[in-house]
Formats: sequence, structure tokens, C-alpha cells
Amino acid sequence: MFWSSDNHCAQPWSRQYISAVFYGNDEQKRLALATKERAAARAGRPITTEVAPLGTFYLAEDYHQKYRLRGRRDLMREFKSMYANDADFVNSTAAARVNGFLGGNGTPDLLEKEIDSYGLSAEGKARLRELAGRRW
Repeated sequence: MFWSSDNHCAQPWSRQYISAVFYGNDEQKRLALATKERAAARAGRPITTEVAPLGTFYLAEDYHQKYRLRGRRDLMREFKSMYANDADFVNSTAAARVNGFLGGNGTPDLLEKEIDSYGLSAEGKARLRELAGRRW
């Protein structure tokens, strides 16, 4: 899924914005490199995504967290009413799932299976279905 979700052949314009796969053990490294090779073969050109050992992880700045969701004022109003502070919003599984669907990830069946667990109003659910549907 990772290799089909981004342009892994593009050169990053800053180290801060690199595409990377991090591994925690030798088996994960082997799988990451093997799937990277297959993706490069499908693309017909080298993949620039870095495969590197997992180290210290730092959260991105707040404005990068749940980026697609933050761009939807209508849905953000609902999440702001659910989460009093930004840290709770950033750590929300529901917000992460909605952000993913807004980015074109998931399937209509998965959205329908999960949508009632996100805490959205009827209007919010309808809007999410509409927006996600444009990506499929």
C-alpha cells in the first residue's frame, strides 16, 4: 500500500520532507528493500524513498498533523468540539482514520463499516462520504 500511495521517485526538496520507510529488525529491512525493488520495477525508474533503521521519532509540527482533515473546516468544527486541545486531536484514532479517507486511502466498504465510530454528526458523515467518494 505504501508504495502506491505517493510519488516515491521524486527527489525531496528538503531533508525534512523525505519519503522514508523505517525498519526495526532485519526481516523488516529485507521486506522494505524487496518491496522497494518491485515498486521501482513497476515505475520503470529508481525509487528515492530512503530505507533506514528506526531511531528516535519526532512528531511533525502541529500544522502537518492530520493535514487533509485540517483543510476541511466543516469537519474540523466537529473534531474541535470533540477534542478540547490539539494534542488529543493529534492522538485521535478517529481523526487519523478520517484524514486517511480524505487522502483517498481505504475503501467505501471500510468507511461504511467504521463511520459510526468517528463521532461525527449526520451532516459530518454525509460530508465525509462525499469527500472520500471523490477520491475513489
